[in-house]
Parts: sequence; structure tokens; C-alpha cells
Amino acid sequence: MSTANEVKELGIDAYLSRQQSKSLLRLMTCGSVDDGKSTLIGRLLHDSHQIYEDQLAALHRDNEKVGNAGEELDLALLVDGLQAEREQGITIDVAYRYFSTAKRKFIIADTPGHEQYTRNMVTGASTSDLAIILVDARYGVQVQTKRHSFICDSLGITQFVVAINKMDIVGFDEVVYERIKADYLKFAAQLNVKHIKFVPISALKGDNVVSRSEQTPYYTDKPLLELLEDSPAAEANNDFEARFPVQYVSRPNLDFRGFQGTLTSGSLSQGQAIKVLPSGKRSAIKEIVTFDGNLEQVETGQAVTLTLNDEIDISRGDVIVPAESTAQVSNQIQAKLVWMHDAPLVIGKTYNFKLASKRTAAIVRKIDYTIDVNTLEHGEATELQLNEIAIVTLELTESVVVDLYRNNREMGAFILVDRLTNLTVGAGMVENVLSTSEAKTSQYSEFEVEFNALVRKHFPHWQALDISKL
Repeated sequence: MSTANEVKELGIDAYLSRQQSKSLLRLMTCGSVDDGKSTLIGRLLHDSHQIYEDQLAALHRDNEKVGNAGEELDLALLVDGLQAEREQGITIDVAYRYFSTAKRKFIIADTPGHEQYTRNMVTGASTSDLAIILVDARYGVQVQTKRHSFICDSLGITQFVVAINKMDIVGFDEVVYERIKADYLKFAAQLNVKHIKFVPISALKGDNVVSRSEQTPYYTDKPLLELLEDSPAAEANNDFEARFPVQYVSRPNLDFRGFQGTLTSGSLSQGQAIKVLPSGKRSAIKEIVTFDGNLEQVETGQAVTLTLNDEIDISRGDVIVPAESTAQVSNQIQAKLVWMHDAPLVIGKTYNFKLASKRTAAIVRKIDYTIDVNTLEHGEATELQLNEIAIVTLELTESVVVDLYRNNREMGAFILVDRLTNLTVGAGMVENVLSTSEAKTSQYSEFEVEFNALVRKHFPHWQALDISKL
């Protein structure tokens, strides 16, 4: 049933109530260039009746001007909105689309397949619970297919649906389907992904996308949309210890000081004993304040304002944790880094570092080893080029609260930003937290580290400059 018909039949209040009760699945499409990612999303929207009449009319007009599907309707135009995307017939930026079925709601990210725009693909993957890996049946598993699969796996996505597309071009040949399936499984055996399903489709024609196709009698599983409806959504990180990164200190008047942020994991309760890291100062939660009134307990994902029983120094970037917390504080981390800039990574160069609400500076001390996305073998390197992936050791100018990415995605993921251009140049996932004593090659003395931290805390607008001693 279309959205418009459902609203008309149920009424707006009943429709909204039904929507709120549905589970939400965040997913993404990825794969190599021209594998049909945008067309697949367009087909899902079209065949599940998620397109309004005015949108469909606009699609037909656009199809006459810039359509690239021959006699068929170019459904990729529903998500490829940039002029450059329509001219080249590729996806450049990440496009998000919301749609729903009778069973659940979806937010789907259409990510680019071009190697040059891997950084945008990482953005889409960072918030997804499931990845649809598109493979062109004519060419099979490509380098970019493996790179995207590896990145999705590294970012903690545990569900893959490998959609072998353009099966109509190869005559829906079962041999082709089975060969690509075997090739992908051979590569995926080296990953940590738990659930992989395969489906032969034609996004252009609609085979096995929303309904089963008679062209593939050898395929006995469900069509793609039903596989998505049945996939479990990622559960909130309630089992992990509470982390509350402070985003803003609210001081509307002399009688109120609150600390605003979003709880990234666990739960906190009114009256609970807490400590603030990295300072280690202790207090207890006085109130949990929201726009709709105070709460007795805050759960993962809720944005609230906390007030404390004691007046202690807390700034943006500090993290409130339970008093008995074992959270690690360090200025040394080992991380898996995806390099996303044309200029190579330079060992020893200072980059801005952002993890949750914390901003500081970082230096890549060494590249422990690179990872070949084709074979996942390790190699040596003195620099990283665009889209290369490596395990690196970083040294920060301040100690920060950090968790392993596999335990807590929000407190274990970071970005590196070029200090001159302000461009994001790298995305990392924390693999290990090292003790400060393990950094034997630091360019900073203990006094310099402490001094820099003190200055940044009390003079937030102070900026360090990269000026050599010469």
C-alpha cells in the first residue's frame, strides 16, 4: 500500500502511531562504479509505492533529458540529484532516503562507488546496520567491492546482503551467479562479518527486488525487500558501561549549570555516583533534565542535560562515567586508519583529532603495517596514499577517554583533519589503547604535554602553530 493510501485509510493520527511502533533499519548500498546502486534504491522506492505522483512526473521529465537507461525509466535519477552526478551517471555524494513498508521503516544511504569518493562511502557506512554489496554480474567481484566490504566490516557492520545485479544482461545464468557467490565467500572468509546473504537481481527490470522473479528458479530465498524486512536492527549499546561526552555547558542564569550531551552507551540514573574524565573529579547526578521534564534514568541515545551535586570543573570534551568505571584515559592509541585525501599521510605531521566531542591534536608516530584490500595481507609503508588502509600508532597532545571501537563505536571512532585546509583527511577505529609510557619517541616532554593541556583548558581560543625550531 502506498503512503498516501495508508494515510487516507487510517487517518493521520493512526498512521503516525503505526509508524512510531515500527522498527528502524539503517542500511547502505556500496560496491564498485556503475554496479547499479542508485538504480536499486530507485527500484525499491518505485516498486514499494513510495513515490508521489509529482515526483514520478518529475522523474519522467528528467528521464527524457538526462536518462541513461535506454528505453527503461532511469530510476537512479531519484537519488542522483547533483548535476555532476546526472551528467556522468555516477554517484558522488551520499544520498539518504527514507521509506517504509507494512513491516518496518528504513533509512537507506546511497554511497558512491568511485575510488575517489571513498570518504563519502565511509560516511554512509558509519551509521549503517546493514550493507547491500552490489556486484555487477558481468565483471564479478572487483577491487572496490573488496575495499567497501572491508571498510564495512571494520566499521562494525555485521550484516551483508550481496546483490548480484544486472543478471538480465547475462541471461540470469545460474553458473555466473554461483561463481560470483563463491568468489565473494572466499574473500569474506577473512572478515568478521557474521551474516551474509546473496540474491540475484536486476535493478533495472525489478527481478527479485520487491517480488520474486520467474527468471531465477534456482534462487529459492526471499526477494531483497523481504530480506531487509526480516533483518534484525542493531540493538542499542545498553550492555556497555555508560559514557556521556559533554557537548556543551549550559549556564542560562546564576542558579543553573548543566552539562549537555548524548549518552553513547549504558544508562545513568538520578543520584548515581559519577566521575569526570580525564580529571577524575567525583560527584553524583542531581537531575536529569529534558525539555519535557526531568527523568529518573537516561538510556543510550537520549540527549539530556545533567546537573551535579558538586561544583566541579567540566568542559566540552570531558566524559561523565559511573564512579566505578574502568574507562581508559591515554594519549597513545593504535588504530585502523582509512586515508581519504589526495595528499599522503605524513609521519610526524600534526593533524587535528576529533573523537566524540573531544578535539585535540595528534601525530601519527608510525605506520605499523598496511592492509591490502585484495588479499588482506600486511605490508610496510612510510606514508599512506588516498584510500589506503593501515594500522597506525598515534600520539595525542592531551590524554582522552577512549574505548575500543569493537566495544563502543561512538567512543572508539575518530577523524583526522588537516590543520591548514580544515579538510577531513582520515577516519580511524581504535584497535588498542596504549599507556602513555609506551610512547618512547614523543616530540613533547612531560612538561610540554601538561602545559599544552592546561593552556587549552583555561584558554580555549589558544591555537598551537606548526613552526619548526629553524
